[in-house]
Amino acid sequence: MSEPTGTPAAGSSWSRTPWRRTSTRPVYDNHWISVREDVVELPNGRSTVYGVVECSECVGVLPFLDPDTVLLVGQYRYVAGDFFWEIPTGGQHAGETPTEAAQRELAEEAGHEAGRLVELGDFHTSKSILREVAHLYVAEDLRPASRPPDPTEFIERRPFPFADVVAMVERGEIKDAMTIIAVLRAARQRGR
Repeated sequence: MSEPTGTPAAGSSWSRTPWRRTSTRPVYDNHWISVREDVVELPNGRSTVYGVVECSECVGVLPFLDPDTVLLVGQYRYVAGDFFWEIPTGGQHAGETPTEAAQRELAEEAGHEAGRLVELGDFHTSKSILREVAHLYVAEDLRPASRPPDPTEFIERRPFPFADVVAMVERGEIKDAMTIIAVLRAARQRGR
């Protein structure tokens, strides 16, 4: 068997070859995230150090008050250092299904529960260093259902015409990936 040369053999591709973890070391852990450092063997036989952040799966809910109006929540985001309008979002708790988490976050942040949740699909929030899957929903047939917010949340609620929210996404005024993806997917489903 020949030594790896850094170039794949003719007719083969390393782009689909899984990397092999040879060791791992925990770096940090709290209620929301864990960070570890892995040593991995690459397809060409070389090794590298790779930092990995892991989170629980999360949800985002686009609540429609009526067919043309959505409810957004606004809050100061510490890491980004600014106030943003976005859909209700949050982490999935242990033992919760994504739809249960969506209903809980909707009640905590928007003060409503949905008579109907429509899946918009899921996506990886960042596939390079972060392991987190986001599940997106449209919420319809809303009814009041207040739950206390998380102790670190100080939230405003405001109705917006859905067409205005689509325009805010297109102008780059909405920065949150879950909100952008949910709004664009919902707009496409609704033929806007």
